[in-house]
Amino acid sequence: MKYLSISKASAKLNIPESTLRYYEKKGLLPLIERDDAGRRLFSENQMALLETLVCLKNTHMPISQIKQYMDWIIEGNCTLEDRLEMMQNHKQAVLDEISLMQESLKGIDFKITRYTRQIQERNEEKDT
Repeated sequence: MKYLSISKASAKLNIPESTLRYYEKKGLLPLIERDDAGRRLFSENQMALLETLVCLKNTHMPISQIKQYMDWIIEGNCTLEDRLEMMQNHKQAVLDEISLMQESLKGIDFKITRYTRQIQERNEEKDT
């Protein structure tokens, strides 16, 4: 099995090594293996879990929920329904946040248009 060091894992996912250490400390990276010197080793399975963790974190899932998700993964297939429900609920939360952001973006665009027009009008007054 191929393993990545913490530096290679962090580079691959573009996150700091300190973040990986934090995630492990919080129990979000279960079953991390270590070499004889105590260095973390990330297997392909660990990298897949880590990619999921980053996805959930990037979509604002709270650490406590990510921890619950990881715990369910360790428990095995008896938690598939729980994981499915969690992902469905999280997807809806992400969609709601996207909708809110799109609405908020309209307000920002309105201000940009207004300020652009005001600057143009001010510049035209200077020219006359």
